Amino acid sequence: MSKIIYTKTDEAPALATASLLPIIKAFSKSSGVKFESRDISLSSRILATFNDFLGSKIKYENDLEFLGKLVKDPNANIIKLPNISASIPQLKKAINELQSQGFDIPNYPEKVENDNDLIIKSIYDKIKGSAVNPVLREGNSDRRVPNAIKNYIKSNPHKLGEWTKDSRTHVASMHKGDFRNNETSLTSDKHELLNIYHYNKSEKKSILKENITIHKNAIIDCSFMSISELQDFIEKEICDCKEKSMLLSLHLKASMMKVSDPIIFGHVLKVFFKNFIENNSTTLDKINVNFNSGLSNLFEKINQLDKPTKEKLVNEIELEIENGPDLAMVNSERNITNFHIPSDVIIDASMPAMIKSSGKMWNKNGELRDTKAIIPDSSYSSIYQATIDFCKENGQFDPAVMGTVQNVGLMAKKAEEYGSHDKTFEIKEYGKVCVETKDGKVLFTHKVMKGDIWRMCLVRNEAIKDWVKLAVERAKSTNYPTVFWLDENRSHDKQLIRVVMEELKKYDISDLNIQILSPYKATLFTLDKIKKGNDVISVSGNVLRDYLTDLFPILELGTSAKMLSIVPLMNGGKLFETGAGGSAPKHVQQLLEENHLRWDSLGEFLAISVALEDIGSTNLKCRTLSECLSKAIEKLLLKEKSPSRKVGEIDNRGSHFYLSLYWAEYLSKQEDNIALKDEFEEVYSKLLNNESQIINEIDATQGNKVNLGGYFNTDDIITEQIMRPSKSFNEIIDNI
Repeated sequence: MSKIIYTKTDEAPALATASLLPIIKAFSKSSGVKFESRDISLSSRILATFNDFLGSKIKYENDLEFLGKLVKDPNANIIKLPNISASIPQLKKAINELQSQGFDIPNYPEKVENDNDLIIKSIYDKIKGSAVNPVLREGNSDRRVPNAIKNYIKSNPHKLGEWTKDSRTHVASMHKGDFRNNETSLTSDKHELLNIYHYNKSEKKSILKENITIHKNAIIDCSFMSISELQDFIEKEICDCKEKSMLLSLHLKASMMKVSDPIIFGHVLKVFFKNFIENNSTTLDKINVNFNSGLSNLFEKINQLDKPTKEKLVNEIELEIENGPDLAMVNSERNITNFHIPSDVIIDASMPAMIKSSGKMWNKNGELRDTKAIIPDSSYSSIYQATIDFCKENGQFDPAVMGTVQNVGLMAKKAEEYGSHDKTFEIKEYGKVCVETKDGKVLFTHKVMKGDIWRMCLVRNEAIKDWVKLAVERAKSTNYPTVFWLDENRSHDKQLIRVVMEELKKYDISDLNIQILSPYKATLFTLDKIKKGNDVISVSGNVLRDYLTDLFPILELGTSAKMLSIVPLMNGGKLFETGAGGSAPKHVQQLLEENHLRWDSLGEFLAISVALEDIGSTNLKCRTLSECLSKAIEKLLLKEKSPSRKVGEIDNRGSHFYLSLYWAEYLSKQEDNIALKDEFEEVYSKLLNNESQIINEIDATQGNKVNLGGYFNTDDIITEQIMRPSKSFNEIIDNI
């Protein structure tokens, strides 16, 4: 029997899984394929990691560790849903919830006071941020819009805001002192171990990290962000924003870049609230405010104080906000600003959303305003400025006629560009950081100040070669213009370009249009092509893979969740990701308030279809299941049975019913596999005859508050009852 691993993750995707997975298991049961669930949610990762603390006979299996081994198996077939890349506030909330449920796990020690705190913090640090994706992505990324989705959008285009030439919206980035401008890089000439040391002004050496394994021909780059330069830059941009009466927004990726970006976030707040901090430094130190965790942490700590002090501090904060430039809002109605929680505003989603809305964001009054988008590090900020420049000159895109952008992303073997790895450090005192070989040879040296953020990144040669191979394969199969997004003026990219050029010589590409362009030029090239209705393949590094597979799909489709995301694993298996866009906490909030889940499982549908198709090469029943599922997905879109945002209208559960109805319909009418036809004729008849009753049973539950028995660790029985509310539907599905 073939096996497909289906991951349980977090928030909206996890809730949708409670409804969808029983359907998938039932439909595939007779076809010799088993869907097995593996839990890689944040709560599960915490419990599995702290098994020794629980003191019970029940041991939680480390499913992430299991999958980390499975992705190296040539027979692997895994469907991976979006998960929480936990920021510290999210991590702490999850810990608190688990503790309230009776799990004896330690608190997250924000302040390390002893060796035990250090051990516990180091364990939790492995859980937070991008802890899942580097483990599972044992291959490079192939992301594209399925034809059925593209065709549907062309016939049913979403609305985009109108751009004008007089828009003042722009990107503000550092011109010096950031990661891009301080970067140095080299290609290793042998397999060896490296050490990272800090030397203070007295040349006293301290260890940052030792025994880092470097493979031959790996690309190593090191860089740092100057905090003094960052602070000067932020202060200047805040003043400029106020003078020009523009909306101020900050765009980082504090969840994924778990070391660097929360620190940057904190410094932005410290500059913005400089006067408030100076006036109340003693009190703020006493209550241990962590600005890296945003305004929410500040208000949480202030709430612990006596009423007069609390009111004084809140009034001063509000006055500081009033005196500064208007802040972009995450939620105007609830007064949640761009500064509240680092993980609330994720650059790869927030910037395309702004561009989609005419380059505007919401102010405190719920009005759309021209925006200064602050992206401190300039490494890739140019892609957003290029898009803004293009839209101002050429107007907004028309989804009915625009082309598509496929992406081949470098991410295999934990290809590092992110600050989400274990080689990023906040410097504790003035001195220098050196990267040295075991025999003391110094490969990199950076002079650093206290507070600077230093990082090292590694990309293995075999990952790059596989990336180029995948890009050539996609170019040959489509004949689309193919662009490597690499900047010859950037140290890291120079090393990559050399390898890419050598690898391309191994292939006959004489009839292909393959180019290497800087991110800014590549953006303009791509936008020009798709504006005219042509298609392009972008070939990018890990960060740009994230950014581009949100930017272009949000313009093309209105969302990034409708992309087909395939990771051909380097050892031969397949990982199918169900789209981008995160795990949608706002969707969960609506479910809790109104029992309406607007999460669209289209990404899951697409991943299930290609996962079955992969098995279908040796299993004819699976091939038929996949083909009929693809037809069902297309009909679902044409019949407009995707979830609505409004309570009382169709939601995720209703959408799952219609997928089942159409899937059963196509299985009952096909002639390729008579056994499946016979099996699903009765299923289709029952679903069709009970359609009204089933929909009424699902809709009847809407409009009321529900309690999941938890947020990060929901009660399985309660969740199933909420997500499978139709007894009529359940009976049909459970008896297939």
